[in-house]
Amino acid sequence: MSMASGPLEERPRERLRARGAASLSDAELLALFMRPAVRGQDALASARELLAKFGRVSGVLAAAEAGCRSQIRVDSLRLAPFAAVMELARRALGEEMRTRDSLTSPGAVRGYLRLRMQELAHEAFYGVFLDAQNRVIAAEELFRGTLTQTSVYPREVVKHALSHNAAAMILAHNHPSGVAEPSLQDQALTRTLAEALALVDIKVLDHFIVAPGACLSFAERGLI
Repeated sequence: MSMASGPLEERPRERLRARGAASLSDAELLALFMRPAVRGQDALASARELLAKFGRVSGVLAAAEAGCRSQIRVDSLRLAPFAAVMELARRALGEEMRTRDSLTSPGAVRGYLRLRMQELAHEAFYGVFLDAQNRVIAAEELFRGTLTQTSVYPREVVKHALSHNAAAMILAHNHPSGVAEPSLQDQALTRTLAEALALVDIKVLDHFIVAPGACLSFAERGLI
């Protein structure tokens, strides 16, 4: 059975047109981008298989990107469209970040960082560089580490900030195997970076910690 047959409740495209994307389940949304795994299989059933295999939507999307990067053949035909969707979402949020004041629209920065970092299997440290109007100049991965730690060098952060002629920065790193809570080391690193950047008149506006399903702001916690 294809998605074009069967009752309305089992036809994602028709439900999308009639009721909007928000009315669709996770499996139905995934099915819109899929071709069945085997001939004759329903795309919705194939989507449900992926959710069962990877646990949740973000797991499916992470697997899609990992598969494309490593050219894994398993599920690559089914998963490739999701990697494209993720990249489109990142580019859209990147455009939004670059056209708005990051202090008055922090959701765009948070959303961008979550899409970039929440499903990484290794720790990474990002810098978001801002101009004098708090608009994003660039967002870059500055350091990459292992599952549990990343070495961050203040001198290199300052060099990157000066190369972008930044007036301010937003810092971010991820906790791939834990929750989005700051450790004492995270807080000490934030203070060290803020002090180093202040010497060249660059302000640290926030530091985000990204974990699967969560994103914590140091500024909202009163830690900056």
